[in-house]
Amino acid sequence: MEIGMCKIFFILLTFILVQVWYEPLSAQAVKAFDTADVDEYVTKYIEKNGLPGAAIVIVKNGKTLYEKGYGHDSTGKPLTANSKIGIASGSKPFTAFAVLQLVDEGKVKLDDPVIHYLPELTLDDERWKQVTVRHLLSHTSGVPNPTIVAPANTLKEGVERLHDWNLQSNPGEKYLYSNANYWTLAYLVEQMSGMEFNDYLKQNVFSRLGMNDTISAVNSGDIVKKFGIPLGYVTLYGTAMPWTELEKMFSGAGSIFTTASDMGKWLSMHTSSGENEKGEQLLSLELLKESYSPQPGTEKYGLGWSISSPDRKPARISHSGSISTFQSQQDIVPSSGYGVAVLLNSFTTTFEHSYEISSGIIQLTEGKEPELKAATPRLIDLSLGVITLIYITLGIRGIRRSEKWSFKRKQHPAWRFYLRLIPQLIPVMGIGWLFFIVPTLKNNSSTMMDAFGLFPSAMILLAIVFIIGLVLTIVRVYYRISNHI
Repeated sequence: MEIGMCKIFFILLTFILVQVWYEPLSAQAVKAFDTADVDEYVTKYIEKNGLPGAAIVIVKNGKTLYEKGYGHDSTGKPLTANSKIGIASGSKPFTAFAVLQLVDEGKVKLDDPVIHYLPELTLDDERWKQVTVRHLLSHTSGVPNPTIVAPANTLKEGVERLHDWNLQSNPGEKYLYSNANYWTLAYLVEQMSGMEFNDYLKQNVFSRLGMNDTISAVNSGDIVKKFGIPLGYVTLYGTAMPWTELEKMFSGAGSIFTTASDMGKWLSMHTSSGENEKGEQLLSLELLKESYSPQPGTEKYGLGWSISSPDRKPARISHSGSISTFQSQQDIVPSSGYGVAVLLNSFTTTFEHSYEISSGIIQLTEGKEPELKAATPRLIDLSLGVITLIYITLGIRGIRRSEKWSFKRKQHPAWRFYLRLIPQLIPVMGIGWLFFIVPTLKNNSSTMMDAFGLFPSAMILLAIVFIIGLVLTIVRVYYRISNHI
């Protein structure tokens, strides 16, 4: 009887040890997070920073654990886990995934020159012949990142404008982030699959993952006109206001609009070795691991994914994204099996709120208390606001004293008088160039209002400097002429 009991005890002990052995050590060490803590953290964060809303999702080892929306959209409706929000450059992992699927099928090879597949695509640089598909995926091609993007209605039209570009470094030499790399990769997908890029994503990625509320556009103008997605926001002085997205071609580089719920399906696949919920393998494990690995020429980027520095704990595989009215962050934590996505329907120039919120949620999954930091962007905006008020006060004072200023210099020769106006004319000319000339360069579709939306508090200050400087100059010249009549 005692021997029998010993056998049963031994079997039970063996079973328990086997279960512990197969459970990841990180899963044993990490306490289950409390969704109430997540809600409290995110709610306090968006309130403290004046953000209109956020949507989040948390997954682990292929399963969605929690998804929720906070705040509201620009129509006044509550933001939910099913609200469409732009993920901007968070689209790049999807583009890379599509390319790697073609590699899996044998239609593309990572280390083949791009011209092997796109012979019609040329740059004004002989080194372009050395640029490989891997170089584009890892941002080591040397292709520059354009500041001003001309309009385009198709990917072909978009990549053709590269013809007079030069590389900024030798291919494979160093990391240089560029949206143009991912326009080119999206075009590569079109040419090698025989499908429009957005159709390819829908058929081979979105549909297979059940991401039924996810879309990909060619131009940012399609967001409202074609898909009816509510406007995003820009932040100003600790609050937010709805704003129209900057018009540009962003296919492949920043074109996806999705929901937190759908992002949960995407991250679930990445935390379950490339399988969807039906057990279908969307990408080989070998290529999936390669996409998370540092590439030649860079330690911080894989194939469509950013890789955290060694001192970042816990280590992450990530991608952030921002366009002029939306922001996103997606993180995979290999040590724990967690994945987190944060989508914001607003953009702040001076801070990556989505990254900070995701970091706080990851801390909660690690059993730690996230720190709710000072609202730095609000402080920056308010500081600029104070400077703006000081400048208005001093400017009005200067304008009111213009007659006296000009009278004191009545006897000065004209050259000396006008020379004294140069210091105040320099900022007027510089700001005027930014506001009125830059939007017309290279036939781009941006406007003065687009420039304003990129950093409203700074642009208000610049506008005040421009107006006061211009008025002050005109008034002083007027009194100079009047005193000489």
